[in-house]
Order: sequence, then C-alpha cells, then structure tokens
Amino acid sequence: MINFEEELKKFHPSLEVEDAEEAIYNQDLTDAADLLVKMIKESEEKEEK
Repeated sequence: MINFEEELKKFHPSLEVEDAEEAIYNQDLTDAADLLVKMIKESEEKEEK
C-alpha cells in the first residue's frame, strides 16, 4: 500500500516554465552546427599556414 506521507516527503515540485527556460538557455551547449563551424575554421587556418 502507498504511504502518502512518505511520498509527499520525497516530492520535489517541477520548475515553472520560465525557470526551466532560464535554466536551459543559461547553459553553454554545443550543437552539431557549432562543431561544424569550428571544424571549418580550423581547416581554413591549417590551409593558410
């Protein structure tokens, strides 16, 4: 049987939408496009040398 008092002690409310957006956007994440741009720049720099 479920012990509701114990379950309530474990409960952590989820972030509000605005807080979640802020937490997500404040992270510096690199995506595939960023990696591709970096690789192209490095390749061009090597060709110049």
